[in-house]
Amino acid sequence: MCLAIPAQIEELLDNSMARVRVGNSQTFLTASLMLLPKAVSKGDYVIVHAGFAINIVPKDEATQTLAALKEFTDAANA
Repeated sequence: MCLAIPAQIEELLDNSMARVRVGNSQTFLTASLMLLPKAVSKGDYVIVHAGFAINIVPKDEATQTLAALKEFTDAANA
């Protein structure tokens, strides 16, 4: 099973790449922005799957999704 996750753009890099942060964690990924329909800025949220940002999402949607994922993880670890 594959899971796409919301991440916040922390830094725009060369060659349509970005450094993104997953939630409030210290987990950072490098993601390609080449599949996005429009340009993004630092602070924007994107959905990342297999190293590619595949969609831009509003902050509230991203934080709700991250909260739900945390609930699932907490329940699985209980």
